[in-house]
Parts: sequence; structure tokens; C-alpha cells
Amino acid sequence: MEHDIKALEQGVLELIRRTATDLPKDVEDALKAARNREKIASPAFGALSTILENVAMARKRSTPICQDTGTNVYHIWYGPNWWPPHIEAAIRKATKTASKKGYLRLNVVDSISGSNTGNNLGLRNPQIHFHPWNKKSLQIKLLLKGGGSENVSTQYSLPNATLGAGRDLDGIRRSVLDAVLKAQGKGCAPGVIGIGIGGDRGSSYDEAKMQLLRPLGDRSTLPQLAKLEETLYQELNSLGIGPMGFGGKTTVLGVLAGYAHRIPACFFVSVAYNCWASRRRTLLFSNERVTSIA
Repeated sequence: MEHDIKALEQGVLELIRRTATDLPKDVEDALKAARNREKIASPAFGALSTILENVAMARKRSTPICQDTGTNVYHIWYGPNWWPPHIEAAIRKATKTASKKGYLRLNVVDSISGSNTGNNLGLRNPQIHFHPWNKKSLQIKLLLKGGGSENVSTQYSLPNATLGAGRDLDGIRRSVLDAVLKAQGKGCAPGVIGIGIGGDRGSSYDEAKMQLLRPLGDRSTLPQLAKLEETLYQELNSLGIGPMGFGGKTTVLGVLAGYAHRIPACFFVSVAYNCWASRRRTLLFSNERVTSIA
């Protein structure tokens, strides 16, 4: 079946624009609630007020919320009537156009020569992950992952004697607490914490980043993980690190955990730290048109 690839390309362009320039409602609401918990005139209140002013201005002017538009990470669910190379071509064309229009900063650098590609295209950039499903519609999820938050993301191999962390839920908890405590507001707190449990080193990080596509307040369908998410949310916000490390009641906006099976020799815990500018959107494409971008 032939698809309207030009319509898909235009849809992805709008997906990029909205992801880069307008926060999801749940994230903005969480930032407002965080500000309301702080004392007026405190550093935390001031930082959150500035963040929210920035969010409003970016939306109004259709300019990037942050100058670091980050790594563009796509997760795509496609049916048997779609050919992935056509989807990838549409994404790459839309990325090039978005770069010209200023929705994306020129952000992709050749790791060997140090030269900027000038259009946000390069080897494994954008990052595109394909997932087959049994539907005719196409679903594209985009995450813009900033470099500051990526720098404080980390991975643990359990057991860890220094942390007293074993291969259990308490060991996972200790690892995440350590990661956020060490970040100390770097990565532009208040952050969103994605946790990947198990897998190998690569798939564990992928699982952690996948969690950042979930809405804030979402809880795992696995009761043990749901309890861990809530426990960590409360404990991390009791650390007092606060927005940008200035102190305060909100160090994280959300904690989201997922897991993968592993081999007996390995037990990895990956922590994908995301900044307050939790930029994610989902595009649905069916009947040869974009049906929603949310």
C-alpha cells in the first residue's frame, strides 16, 4: 500500500515544533504545583517562576523552550502495511526542515572530526527505534533529551558494596537515591527520573529512557514497581536539593520505572535523568493524515 509520505513528513515537522516549543500539560501543571509549594521570595520559588515564564514565552513565540534541543529520540509503532525506510526518510526530511526553521538548534557533531553537520542529521541521529504492531495506524513518539540531563544519567551494576545495594528492590532504590543525590541539581532540576531495571547495558538504558515517554503520575501495572515509584518520588523530594539545586521541596517531578529480563551474571540499574523541560509528544497517523499530536 502506498502512503502519503509528504503528509507524514509535514506531520513530523509539526511534531518536532510542538515538542521543542511547548511542554505537555501534565509537566507544566507539575511545575506550577511545585512553585505553589515553595515560600514566596525563596530561591526555589524564583527559579520555578522563571521556568514557567520561559515556558509561556516559548509557546507564544514558537521558539525552543531550551537552547539545547537535545538528542532527538523516536519510538515508532508501525503495522505490516508500512515500510520503515519510508518512515525514516520522512523523519530525516522533517528534521532538516525543522533545523532551517529554528525549531531545533544545530546540535549534531561528528565525534571524530568535531564538525557540525549543520542539519541535525548524522550517524544514528536522529535516534529511531521501530516497534511492529498489528494496527494499520502509525504512532510516533518523540523525546527531546537535553545534554545536561544526559550527563548526569548513570548506570549501576548490582550488587554494589559501597551503596549496600543488593540485587533486589531495595538495591534499586539505593542506586536511584545515589544518582539523584550526586546530581545535586545538575541536569536542570526538578527532574523526571526514568529507571531501567535488568537487560544488558544497552537495553537497560533504552528501557530507562522509554519511561520518560510516560505521563507524570503514571504508575507501573506491576504492584512492586508502582510502590517503588511512589516511594522514590517521596524520598527524592525529601532530599531538599530543589530546583536547580537551590534548595526546596521539589527535586523531581516524577519517577517512572520499567524492567527487562536479564542473564544471571548481570543486574543493571540505569537512571535516565530528564530535565524539567520534559519534552515529549505523540503523533498518530491514520487514513493518510495526522489524526492527533498530543
